[in-house]
Amino acid sequence: MRCVEVALPVPLFRTFSYSVPEDIAWPIAPGTRVLVPFRNRAEIGICVGASAPPAGVKLKPIRAVVDSTPSLPESLLHTARWIAEWYAAPLGLTLRSMLPTALLRPNAPAPTGRTQRVVRIVEELPSLLQREQTFARARQQRAVYELLEAQGGVAPLDALRTQADCSAGVFTAMAKRGLVVIRDEVLQRDPFAERAGVLPPPDPSPQQRVAIDAIVAGEPGQVYLLHGITGSGKTLVYIEVLREVLRTHGRTAIVLVPEIALTSQTVDRFRGAFGDDVAVLHSGLSDGERLDAWQALRRGERRIAVGARSALFAPLERVGVVIVDEEHESSYKQSETPRYHAREAAIVRARAEGALVVLGSATPSLESWERADRGQAIRLTLPDRAGGAQLPPVGVVDMRVTAKEAKAARHPQAPYDPTLSVFSPALLAALETRLTRGEQSLLLLNRRGFAAFLQCHACGDVPVCPHCSISLTYHRVPEQLVCHYCQHHADVPPTCPQCGSDKLHRRGLGTQQVEKLIAERFPEARIARMDVDTTSGKWAHTQILDRVARHDVDILLGTQMIAKGLDFPNVTLVGVVDADTGLNLPDFRASERTFQLLSQVAGRAGRGAKGGEVIVQTRMPNAHAVRHALTHDYLGFVREELGARRNPAYPPFVHITNVIVSGVHQEATAAAATAAAEWVTQLMRKQGLRDLVLVGPAPCPIDRIKDRWRWHFLLKSSQPKLMTRVARYIAERCPVPADSELRLVVDRDPVSLL
Repeated sequence: MRCVEVALPVPLFRTFSYSVPEDIAWPIAPGTRVLVPFRNRAEIGICVGASAPPAGVKLKPIRAVVDSTPSLPESLLHTARWIAEWYAAPLGLTLRSMLPTALLRPNAPAPTGRTQRVVRIVEELPSLLQREQTFARARQQRAVYELLEAQGGVAPLDALRTQADCSAGVFTAMAKRGLVVIRDEVLQRDPFAERAGVLPPPDPSPQQRVAIDAIVAGEPGQVYLLHGITGSGKTLVYIEVLREVLRTHGRTAIVLVPEIALTSQTVDRFRGAFGDDVAVLHSGLSDGERLDAWQALRRGERRIAVGARSALFAPLERVGVVIVDEEHESSYKQSETPRYHAREAAIVRARAEGALVVLGSATPSLESWERADRGQAIRLTLPDRAGGAQLPPVGVVDMRVTAKEAKAARHPQAPYDPTLSVFSPALLAALETRLTRGEQSLLLLNRRGFAAFLQCHACGDVPVCPHCSISLTYHRVPEQLVCHYCQHHADVPPTCPQCGSDKLHRRGLGTQQVEKLIAERFPEARIARMDVDTTSGKWAHTQILDRVARHDVDILLGTQMIAKGLDFPNVTLVGVVDADTGLNLPDFRASERTFQLLSQVAGRAGRGAKGGEVIVQTRMPNAHAVRHALTHDYLGFVREELGARRNPAYPPFVHITNVIVSGVHQEATAAAATAAAEWVTQLMRKQGLRDLVLVGPAPCPIDRIKDRWRWHFLLKSSQPKLMTRVARYIAERCPVPADSELRLVVDRDPVSLL
């Protein structure tokens, strides 16, 4: 009997044996999709190899072989097996994450281009004064306009009507006034096809040439850590390495970027150098667009895959180099099964291909820095900015002192100015100077919404999410209270639901409030806001950044997505509105993330001939993450932070696994987490696992999300193979009542413990 092992997309730590009928060609290559019966339905699975017929078992036959050639090359199968083993994930779910959704639907036709009715802004109203004159008393029209603007200027009509909760007549009236246009548009299958490429500089600098020559001369599988300060020209190094790999050696390449927001600029640069040889893969694509790009790579029509985390799984043959740009970014870690880190998986795939690996960053992760110190990577440095530009000077404003000075200077009869509680005089003056000169500014605040929460002045009550242990964030457009974890939203109450008081105060600061204050202070300024709320529409990231590139925006305000990788020579000012938002989180990486964010956003200034300036507002100027970011001192930060990670031990000195138990009942969840920790403790004693430490159990810092209570405990070990065995054993065998609603998650190498 001819038999194959098939991995199915189910949460089980096993593969399944099927017989192969005589009318199906043999052998079936590993990595091929097959249609098989499973639990009274048809499923698409991946053949992972032939197997011997099991004794005394009647096997079900496969129904069809879907592929003429394997969908997954051998290097990807090897990577999938490693991910499944290292991150304690089922192989079937791991393989599922490597394929476009369209290829996993039994008997589903390939997605085709389609049309939908969209609303698109025609007349831009960039200043506050223009909006007040245009809309006057048409409040609904203004709300719709600002909601549409927040999504990049274009959005599906039905979705926008639902968000704005208004009638179709509002859109009709706006169209008659020439503010918007409503029409059917075809969704492009290659949305980057018509974008013009950006030509790279003609010649690398001597420092860049040293790095390029070192990389292209590397042995197969060699890992390079390219530590280049912001603006040092790491992208040109990537491009020149790709030229050598593609044109001289005839191989293919993968380029990973951490954020969709970076994709358009990255694609423009690589298409400027390599034309249509570039295909884009990321989660912002429709199923059809993703399938088209995937098939072009598989057929060899395009040889460079560019995209976010999942682009690592591009079906390329003969990969010559894998580049991970901004390798320190936490977005490279998958938050659902399989919980892999793309940086680590990239190294595994590259070695399976005999390819080079380039990890690039101005602020490398401590794990990568230690990897180089241990001799597992070669460190290359670009210490200077390209073209002789200088890093911008960074000024710090202690907002504690500024608040006291503003209070002392204010006349008792003068009206309260909320702008002065958010912006220092130095930052306001710097913004005004840039507007006068026609230069551009970036403002960073890593908290979206209008206010962090709503609070009753009389009784102190704060509205909280009914499904999560977190307060609801106040949003102004549209006006509602929103949970940023489960997306629950509620109307803003006119009075306190607890005591009936109408004195409800908005506490804390968000990007929407900063946008309002800046618009009121500088009514002629053209302001764009870039956060999760404004980039939910398709290609909203690209549209906002294109406006900045055309100088149609004077002030770009946003969260962390504006802090990395963006290159706008006319940006001469970067202002950090509040540097402390992530500094005191209960997470061992809080200082590292703060330093990286401040360093990265500071690097957006002064990239052109005009130079630049950075102003950082903080109430904690002596925190080491802030101190070293102010002086661009990465090495000083590393020395201080590594010292704090040694005792108690945290990565990069040990490997950790976060075991999370969740359930719908608080007491049952706590009891299950305690029982699971005791079970692991007994396992450690029985097996004599002395190099394994268990910490906990305890409630997670955010102990309830989406109606599920959460407890966790940590495992620490300096032996990665031991951690792999234990994590896998826990994921497969740790007893959780099968008939309960409890769940156990094993998160190996977590980037956050919240």
